[in-house]
Amino acid sequence: MREFSRPVKVEVSAEARLPDTVFARAAEEPTAVALRRQESGQWRDVSCREFRDDVAALAKALIAAGIEHGDRVGLMSRTRYEWTAIDYAVWAVGAVTVPIYETSSEEQAAWILGDSGSRAVFVETAEHAERVEAVRSDLPGLAHVWQIEGNALAAFTAGGAQVGDDVLERRRTAGGVDELATLIYTSGTTGRPKGCELTHRNLLFTILNIIRGPLEEVFTLEGRSTLLFLPLAHSFARIIQIGCIESRTVLGHFPTTGPELIDTLGVYRPTFLLAVPRVFEKVYNKAEQKAVSEGRGKIFAAAADTAIAYSRALDSGRVPLALRLKHGLFAKLVYGKILAAVGGRARYAVSGGSALGTRLGHFFRGVGLTIIEGYGLTETSAPTAVNSPDRNKIGTVGGPFPGVTLRIDEDGEVLVKGDHVMRGYWGNEAATKEAFDGEGWYRTGDLGALDEDGHLSITGRKKEIIVTAGGKNVAPAVLEDRIRGHAIVSQCMVVGDNRNFISALITIDPDAFEFWRAQHNRTGTIADLVDDPDLRAAVQEAVDDANKAVSRAESVRKFTILPEDFSEEGGQMTASLKIKRHVVAKQYAAQIDALYTG
Repeated sequence: MREFSRPVKVEVSAEARLPDTVFARAAEEPTAVALRRQESGQWRDVSCREFRDDVAALAKALIAAGIEHGDRVGLMSRTRYEWTAIDYAVWAVGAVTVPIYETSSEEQAAWILGDSGSRAVFVETAEHAERVEAVRSDLPGLAHVWQIEGNALAAFTAGGAQVGDDVLERRRTAGGVDELATLIYTSGTTGRPKGCELTHRNLLFTILNIIRGPLEEVFTLEGRSTLLFLPLAHSFARIIQIGCIESRTVLGHFPTTGPELIDTLGVYRPTFLLAVPRVFEKVYNKAEQKAVSEGRGKIFAAAADTAIAYSRALDSGRVPLALRLKHGLFAKLVYGKILAAVGGRARYAVSGGSALGTRLGHFFRGVGLTIIEGYGLTETSAPTAVNSPDRNKIGTVGGPFPGVTLRIDEDGEVLVKGDHVMRGYWGNEAATKEAFDGEGWYRTGDLGALDEDGHLSITGRKKEIIVTAGGKNVAPAVLEDRIRGHAIVSQCMVVGDNRNFISALITIDPDAFEFWRAQHNRTGTIADLVDDPDLRAAVQEAVDDANKAVSRAESVRKFTILPEDFSEEGGQMTASLKIKRHVVAKQYAAQIDALYTG
């Protein structure tokens, strides 16, 4: 059993509340830029006073609509300025925000709104409203459905015009730091999503100790800004939203991670990025594909190897002169173009959600964009461990941030204590009791190890451990993360429970497939080419690379390429891009059996 902690840096006052900073800053520096919002394709600055006024107008409309202290209010929308304004307005009246992914089905939305007992819900579009209206007969407590797009939000806001500033101020200051701020529902990989009860203390303790701790350099850069494009329904994006408000970092919103994101980053020019590993994989893969298509594939490969070697040399404390010279040459020829693609100002990126992989981590640091990995869960207000720019141990997810204690249990499970841990699951006493041990440690369900410096490495999920017929315990995450890192691969699920060996179900990245098909002069869809020898050879490269990380008994012996990618629409993925293993195992039972016959 191993344990590591760091002393708290910022104690949160009993009187603190999340919207306090919005109102205080508007009074202190009303004309300072707080956010930027996109209007007609152009970015416009939003001052502290304007943002406060928008929050206050929405809050007064909530009061006029009868939203009481402690009421739950759903919010179903893509990432946009109004998301943040509504979130802070809900908090300003002492109510509780309940995020819902905009991709959620009628059934999923109904479960979250019904289980939380939401009295109202904001939806982005008319189509979202239709989804909610379709299940409204099952939601007797839902009194209001308010739309954001069009003139609907302005009409809603006008309803609070008669509510006085004094009324809002009484409501805003009535609550305390330990009151509920939000219910964030888990992704539901193993059953019905559970609502994590996060208080104002949970969220403020987390972000204040991070922005004045491991990420202080990121959140104190001159002219700092970021563009938030991950869904704000995800706790990872949400805590960064709060971090920007608390640290006076200019915040912008963008609703998609689609192809248009790169052009937008080039215009917005953030100083740091927030993304999941898949985004960084795509940036690398597209840069490589572009170089190959232009006949510069060998130059890119040499540049990539140099960046990785340079980053590794930084860890050793000595960069040889020859390597410094090569690195300087490629900085002009290759690295500058990669950095320009994300605006040219970004020095840091924060990554979470799954493992990035050491190769990508070293590549991007060698290029000039330091990716800082962290680890956490919805139940821990998103982060619980994080690297820092000056102590960035690539291949780990960092150490506990100030005020947090990590423990590795006897069976390898990561246990957590700190004021960032949720107070429980909404209306689910049994699940809450199961989530904590007798000493109050939160059981993460993840397996990990702590090194001598307190840096945490995640090795797998406790409930996902595969036990082969020969009794070998295999953590699938190690293999899956390595295989997914290959350009041609989109998703991977390792199987082999009670089988003689380990196998894998692998899907192909649609964008990478188009490039591969052109390079190999092939026609047809992925489904047409799943047995193509060259495509299988490309996937075999990914499998061979992953097998280097494990023993022979744990290695992937066979794989099958599936004709379609996993998706949320297909039921195989959650909205936060986690694989629903039980769903995939059921849907592809025939393909799994085929791997073990003959």
